[in-house]
Amino acid sequence: MTQPLETSAIHSWHAHVYYDPATRDAAARLREQVAARFEATLGRWHDVPVGPHPQAMYQIAFANAVFPDLTGFLALNRVGLTILVHPETGDEVADHRDHAMWMGKVLPLDLSTLGPRR
Repeated sequence: MTQPLETSAIHSWHAHVYYDPATRDAAARLREQVAARFEATLGRWHDVPVGPHPQAMYQIAFANAVFPDLTGFLALNRVGLTILVHPETGDEVADHRDHAMWMGKVLPLDLSTLGPRR
């Protein structure tokens, strides 16, 4: 039996909000709402797939303390958008594959683009 991972391994969190041309306006409204309500860093718009992400998206980076309120807000206000939420532990592959939480459709990630454990 392996030892459970401790939550102290989580340094912070990322949420990836996926969109397409038809849902970009909804993604923009959600982004504005997050910016107005939460201490979070909003990443650039990526209108094409980047890294392991199979479609257009932007990232929201946030601290552990913000997790309950921000993820709850995303769950209630995602208006059909797909969102990936994952911890930042220093193990990019495990964070995206094993520790990920999906809101909406689960999308196939290209994990070969991620680096080894730091």
